[in-house]
Amino acid sequence: MRFRKRQRLVLVVVAMLLLSGATALILASLQDSIAFFATPSELAAREVEPGKTFRIGGLVVEGSVVREPDGTVRFAVTDTVEQVPVVYRGMLPDLFREGQGVVALGKLGDDGVFVASEVLAKHDERYMPREVSDALKEAGYWEEQEAETPQ
Repeated sequence: MRFRKRQRLVLVVVAMLLLSGATALILASLQDSIAFFATPSELAAREVEPGKTFRIGGLVVEGSVVREPDGTVRFAVTDTVEQVPVVYRGMLPDLFREGQGVVALGKLGDDGVFVASEVLAKHDERYMPREVSDALKEAGYWEEQEAETPQ
């Protein structure tokens, strides 16, 4: 009888170790693909580790887009309170333009410039992360538009 109790205890301990190991592996693999989101005001308010991947969102500042001959595009993103300079090399989405919402994935450089590896353009708040649209609404930039009902 003692043998059975000991056998069950060993089985439970082994099962817990396997479950813990599997959980640790899953979390370790997901950590590389998880990117938190920040607005320009949040970047100005706190230090973000240079080299850490995250998303930044806001509006492209009017007059800030500069296209260089090598395909690099420089622009600034704002939440109407703070601005963050962004540099991106690659093809921009068709909807990308000044005054429109964008979300960029990348890393903050030591010089304070956000180096984007991906840029997504958004044409209205329904397709914008909630944090960005909320920040723009708080700043008084975005107004809710009521859906018209057919009569």
